[in-house]
Amino acid sequence: MNRAKGLALLLTTAMSLQGCTALTPPAEDPMQQRLVEVERRLAALERILANGSLVDLTVQVDELQRRGAELQGRIETLEHEKEEGASRQRELYRDLDERIQNLERSARPVQSVSVLDGGSLAPGELPLPGGSDLDNYQAAFELLKEQRYEPAAMAFRQFLVSFPDSQRADNAQYWLAESYYVSGEFGEALTQFKLVVDKYPRSRKVPDALLKMGYCNYELKKWDDARAALRRVQAEYADTTAARLAEQRLSRMQDEGH
Repeated sequence: MNRAKGLALLLTTAMSLQGCTALTPPAEDPMQQRLVEVERRLAALERILANGSLVDLTVQVDELQRRGAELQGRIETLEHEKEEGASRQRELYRDLDERIQNLERSARPVQSVSVLDGGSLAPGELPLPGGSDLDNYQAAFELLKEQRYEPAAMAFRQFLVSFPDSQRADNAQYWLAESYYVSGEFGEALTQFKLVVDKYPRSRKVPDALLKMGYCNYELKKWDDARAALRRVQAEYADTTAARLAEQRLSRMQDEGH
């Protein structure tokens, strides 16, 4: 408002001066010359006022730069805190890993002479009497890996009797069936694989058990039962390795005319 009033006053003065000197030639009239100078200065003032937005922009830019510097500082602080947290996690992991290794080194699992020296298991005997379900499951599985199929089958059978509620019971049932399958006892293997499907329907071993049921029926020349089991694998467990193997066996059966 003060600037506007000043400009109005200057304009009023200029007009008054112009009226008083109307009879004098512009080029010779000193008042006219002053009026021209006043107008020039007014134009300069107007340009300055018009450029006031540049000042505002400059202020805004400075403010943005200040905020940017603050954000950069916060980012650097967060990165530092993140690195410290990661370092602490690595230290905790190393400490935990070392403690686990110490426990593993200090552990002395119970071992059975019948498992280590190639001896056989008596009916109703666990491979590691007094051991946990994990100890006995691992011992039975070792027998299977060593191709000692008869003691392996006995070990898995007794495991299922001694630890019926073990979380490894479904796996033990599957490997019991596998012990018979690799021994060529396809009838007994078929019975045991079917128990996996019927007794443990949510087990991850069910697709493999169904596949092996198809294989057992194939070996027993029960072609319709074999196709039914293999097609069930394809229908219920598509996109699995078991389904792909089922497809291969079905193709083989077709080529053989079964």
